[in-house]
Amino acid sequence: MSHDARQLRDARVASDGAQSFDPAPLYAAIDLGTNNCRLLVARQTRGGFRVVDSFSRVVCLGEGVGRAGVLSEVAMERTLAALTICARRIHRRGAAHVHCVATQACRQARNGADFVARVARKTGLRLDVIDSDEEAQLAVLGCAPLLDPAVEQSLIFDIGGGSTEISWMTGVSLLQESCSVPAGVVTLHERFGGSPPYDVMVDEVYESLRAFEDKHHFRDAIARNEIQMLGTSGTVTTLVALYQKLPRYDRSRVDGFLLSRDVALALCQKIAQMSVSERCAHPCIGRQRADLVVPGCAIFEALSRLWPVPNIRVADRGLREGMLLQMMAQQE
Repeated sequence: MSHDARQLRDARVASDGAQSFDPAPLYAAIDLGTNNCRLLVARQTRGGFRVVDSFSRVVCLGEGVGRAGVLSEVAMERTLAALTICARRIHRRGAAHVHCVATQACRQARNGADFVARVARKTGLRLDVIDSDEEAQLAVLGCAPLLDPAVEQSLIFDIGGGSTEISWMTGVSLLQESCSVPAGVVTLHERFGGSPPYDVMVDEVYESLRAFEDKHHFRDAIARNEIQMLGTSGTVTTLVALYQKLPRYDRSRVDGFLLSRDVALALCQKIAQMSVSERCAHPCIGRQRADLVVPGCAIFEALSRLWPVPNIRVADRGLREGMLLQMMAQQE
């Protein structure tokens, strides 16, 4: 297991007060995706790190980018409001090391660079628009502690708002290759509308992933029980929450859960058949995810059909945790 993986394996989550007398420096990581803006502030510890502050808000930055090719003014204003809150929290905590990244929406939009400059002027935050390879590397670093070191190979997938990343690893620390397809929960929802043809979405994503399979023949290794699969996204954490019939989402009950592929696929079909009002009313889906969970299930089903690993490890962690570990390693 790599040094970075060991760091995260024993990371403990805690809630400190705004004022702290611990002399260890604070680290802050912001992940600005197509749909969400997320912040973690943490302090390095001997066993990993302790989270002292966090923030998450649905901002829908990538809303309409697939059609118009640009970030809309309304979406940018929503996102700036969330990033202003992040900047205030980082300043209040006195974080010494800060890394902020933006992913698919800013990569795709023609005015992505203009928005990054606007964020710097308004909030003082410097957004780094990372490519899909770096995004995959950071997500892998964040999730690696959940992998079984006894299994030779791993496929890690991250179903995002604007794209889906798949990473192929050997061991628990060596990233061999990653693949990014422009199919995310937001992009599929916008392309197919409010009543998406579920099977059509599944087939489209399946075909977009075929080249990666044809190149590496993962199905053969799966048949020999040589590959494990791990998923990190709101889609897979929602599936676990539904399976456990949680009255409200509970990260401690979800992160690290081993979910049966057959159970997950049955849940996907169930969600796809729900009405919008039923999804809105469900405590582990809710209004903000009601339109996006069905495209997410379609992406998951395509992945599971192509790579039929019997059980999927589910992670409620990823990019931000990887960013924190990377910053901490760079200071050693």
